[in-house]
Amino acid sequence: MVTSQQIRAARAYLGWSQKILAEKAEISVPTIKRLELNDLEKTSFGNVQKVMKAIENAGIKFIERGIQEES
Repeated sequence: MVTSQQIRAARAYLGWSQKILAEKAEISVPTIKRLELNDLEKTSFGNVQKVMKAIENAGIKFIERGIQEES
């Protein structure tokens, strides 16, 4: 799952305001604010997907965060 930090970073990289992201994702600005304040659990999975799709359509690719152990 994408993190709040990734959403903020992707939006900043694109030079988008919260309003622009909300318009492109077809959700409200308060929802974007909640997502970016690390309240993913208070936001529907559908809205998270809309945000991810809007950002990905602009050319950003999200990757899983994780720790790889060296062998």
